[in-house]
Amino acid sequence: MNLTSDIRSAFTPTGKLRASINLGNPILANADAAGKPYGVSVDLATEFAKLLGAELELVVVDAAGKSVDVVVSEQADIGFFAIDPVRGAEIAFTPPYVLIEGFYMVKEDSPLRANDEVDDAANRVVVGKGSAYDLYLTRTLKQAQILRAPTSPAVVETYLAEGAEVAAGVKQQLEADARRLGGLRLLNERFMVIRQAMGTPKSRGSEAAAFLSQFVEAMKADGFVGAALARHGIQGASVAPAETH
Repeated sequence: MNLTSDIRSAFTPTGKLRASINLGNPILANADAAGKPYGVSVDLATEFAKLLGAELELVVVDAAGKSVDVVVSEQADIGFFAIDPVRGAEIAFTPPYVLIEGFYMVKEDSPLRANDEVDDAANRVVVGKGSAYDLYLTRTLKQAQILRAPTSPAVVETYLAEGAEVAAGVKQQLEADARRLGGLRLLNERFMVIRQAMGTPKSRGSEAAAFLSQFVEAMKADGFVGAALARHGIQGASVAPAETH
């Protein structure tokens, strides 16, 4: 990895590296009792700041859509996102570093048993506004109605409050809610695999984007990402395989 002064400047126009951290995805980031963020994305941001020799400033948000907005508006220099073509219009994504499964959840007494039964006009599907599930299901569901919770962690609460038929989200979040609340179950299989990547505004240039991609590949290859998942006790997410070109 060849860190030039131009690349460093591209990532630190304010003199600091500003990293957008989304607390709406508990697999990647959470906050402790004092409100301090921690998690895989915080670890990666810290390591990248060290590589640049820059001070790290965290820009903390509570939803995926907000994380995208702060990077697109260049209030942050890097962020952590699910790769999606809509977001890719203005954000240069790295290869994925983590893979996360998306599942549907229903009430125990629901007649729904399989994913292919969800896309029906009788069903309302609750997703986190602006999340990868929202973007994906907006494209793929033709009959079911989509209801949007303000954030991904609020999906099940919204689902129950609305009396909706289906909730969609991160498998681990849904499983935790099902254990906590009872009377809920996941459908038979995942409906999508979410590829979590780092990203930077496309305006920062192709060299900066390529450097960030090299960083992510290095963090996967040397075991940093896997160790971070283990350190934070994350179950069910896997390190993405190396990209081959």
